[in-house]
Formats: sequence, C-alpha cells, structure tokens
Amino acid sequence: MRTVFWENDSLHLIDQRRLPGSLEIVVCRTHAEVAEAIRTMTVRGAPAIGAAAAFGLALAALESRARDAAGLRADLEAAARLLKETRPTAVNLAWAVDRVLESVFVRLSVSKSVDDLRLSVLAEAQRIADEDVETNRRMAGHGAALLEDGDTVIHHCNTGALATVDWGTALGVIRMAHEQGKRIHVLVDETRPRLQGARLTAWELEQYGIPYEIITDNMAGHFLRTGQAQKVLFGADRIAANGDVANKIGTYMLALAAHDNGAPVYSVAPTSTIDFSLAHGGLIPIEERAQDEVLAIQFGGERVAPAGARARNPAFDVTPARLITAIVTEHGIVRPPFDVSLIKVAGKVNR
Repeated sequence: MRTVFWENDSLHLIDQRRLPGSLEIVVCRTHAEVAEAIRTMTVRGAPAIGAAAAFGLALAALESRARDAAGLRADLEAAARLLKETRPTAVNLAWAVDRVLESVFVRLSVSKSVDDLRLSVLAEAQRIADEDVETNRRMAGHGAALLEDGDTVIHHCNTGALATVDWGTALGVIRMAHEQGKRIHVLVDETRPRLQGARLTAWELEQYGIPYEIITDNMAGHFLRTGQAQKVLFGADRIAANGDVANKIGTYMLALAAHDNGAPVYSVAPTSTIDFSLAHGGLIPIEERAQDEVLAIQFGGERVAPAGARARNPAFDVTPARLITAIVTEHGIVRPPFDVSLIKVAGKVNR
C-alpha cells in the first residue's frame, strides 16, 4: 500500500496520527481537506506532502466550475496558495504544486479543452507520485553502499515509506541494506515532541524485520561517544545551495554529537529538496507549531508541565553543511564542497 494514492476521484492517505495503534485510511474529496490533512500531519514527510499537494490540485480541478483555461488556472492558483501555506519548511510541497501548474499551463497548449486540462492536472500529480517511488529506490541503492555489515545506525524522525509515496529516503537506505543481507541494527530516536521515530519508524522497522531499539533523543551522544553507534542517517525537508540541511528538530544536535565523535553523517533526500534560491540555511523558513504539542505530554497519566506553562515548538532546525559527510540523492552520493557538487547533481535533473 502506498502512503498517498488516488482512487475513485479522491485522494487516500494513511492516517499517520493513528499509527502504530491502527492502520486507517483518510479519504480527501476536496483540496481544502488535503490542506487540512497536511496541516494536521495526517500525512507528513516532505515527499509525501508534496505528492499529496499535487493531488490536492487535481481535486481543485475537479471542484472548479470554470469553463475556460483562464478560469481553471485562477481556481488552481488559489488552491495552490492554500496548499503552500500549510507547511512552509518542506520545499517539496511548493515544488510539486509549481510543477503541476507549470506542466498544465506552460508546457501544454492552453487551447486544450477545460476537461482535458483537468485530466492533465491529475496525470501530472500521478507522475509525481510514481516518480517518487522510483527516485527513492535509486537513492536506497546508492545509500546502501555506505552501510557495512554489522553497522548500528542512529536514525532520526521517520523517513520510510510513510514519509514518501513508498519505500522511503534514509530509512529506505537501511531497508535496502537489510534486503541485501547486511546485518543492520537501528537506534531509533523518539523524535520529540510528536514521536515520529517511536511511533512510525519503529512500526516500519517491525514490518521489514529489521532489529531496532528506541532511544530518547538525548541518548544519542552517549551511544556515539561509546562507539555503540557507527553512523547517523536522516532525511531533509529543504537543502540550501551551500548544503545546509533543514530537517526535523533535533537533527542539529545529533549531527554535532556525531561530528565530535568522528561518526559519518548522511542526509538522504531527492534533488527536488534542494533549494538553490537560498544561499544558506539561515534563510530557510522554520515552521513553529502549536505549544500544545509540547505541553500536552503526560507522564504517569499526568500532564508534565504546570498549568500556566508556555512552550516553544519549532518543528525543524538547520544542520550546517560542515557537519554533513555526504548527501545521498537519486543521482548518486554528493560530497563537499556542496556548493559545487549540488549544482552538478542537479544538472542531471530534467525540469
């Protein structure tokens, strides 16, 4: 089953809020419902929300009552604005939305009928979804070469099939190495405050039969310093032109600990995640989510924080390029200097 798939003129999503307790499917029949699903993290993971947003435009095309190309375009651009506002950090979302609009209204003849244009929106969204699966498989193949038999890997957040349309980015690398017969053990960061590691990555690893143990985020330094973990893998929500990586909050501290102990740090992401319009990571917008995600945490059945407490909740942080050993893309493994090598790898992409 794909994380994101189209069926019966509607978008179907695995509800990631319900895992690991139950595997449930949410059906979106309007682009507004897709936007809400992205905002509430019913669907999450940069590639997955990009594909979901593309299908959101397909729903907007079906909803539109426009009778000409100009009217349809106006309706889709309004839907695009709503979808882009849901999660500002992950560049794949805006990339997928812009790609659909460009494909339909720039590459295709506007002389086509409105009904044909509607079908073209859906066709482009489906291409984005299908390409994501193939892209992830290629990344997994390249990245698996970086893992050795017997490695223990610290993995942050969730980057598996749930974070993509299928297969995964960093977790896809681990899965590929496992399927090649390598004995890989995973230390799964809980990834606070939403616990994507403990809830989602652990669940996926159980499906694949890959041995793992859950650790709290602040245990990673101990395992790296004592040599009980050899490598660090995570994904990326946006990569600046110089190789700075925005990823789930806690990635920066993990990369610092790995760097201090000489453990290689690998970010795994498709080239669509590279944002050449931003010279460095300090320019990447960081999403600040609701305080309740931090304050609602309970221990022993009781709320941890005092009733009047306030909290900060940035969803992402930026890991400087100097801390990253290599970035794994669908076109191969990219190494420093990233300001040069990223341009070269992006040149292989047909846009």
